[in-house]
Amino acid sequence: MNHWLMKSELDVYPYAQLVADGKTHWDGVRNYQARNMMRDLMKEGDLVLFYHSNTKPPHVAGVARIVREGYPDFTSWDADGKYFDEKSTPESPRWFMVDIEPVRELPMVDLQSMKENPNLEGMPLLRRGQRLSVQPVSSEEFDEVLRMAGVGRSDL
Repeated sequence: MNHWLMKSELDVYPYAQLVADGKTHWDGVRNYQARNMMRDLMKEGDLVLFYHSNTKPPHVAGVARIVREGYPDFTSWDADGKYFDEKSTPESPRWFMVDIEPVRELPMVDLQSMKENPNLEGMPLLRRGQRLSVQPVSSEEFDEVLRMAGVGRSDL
């Protein structure tokens, strides 16, 4: 099983909305590195730290699970949509997405606390200049964030 961190802005798609929806597709990713992870590496059952970015404070808000592996991002074909890409077609898709479902809301684990935790020193989120909306997380980092939230894997 792999572990991931996926960023969403609180005012765009918060974790509470994922809970209300029960499931969603993670569309609109327009970075090739993030696309490749979603297309090639994310597998059904993988766990995700759902991260609220561009808010004060930025924080992990919950855990989600991949429920559908990478498939073409159909929002790239909508000429009136904000994620349209004229070079992407159903016959030759350029962008991919996955589906996720909520697992558990977490007490807030804020970015500053994570930066101060030596057990998270190598976490991609904490690297200078790291802006990807989809990032790998090691099992140890995933467990440490859960520990910081006062939750164990058995609570998921």
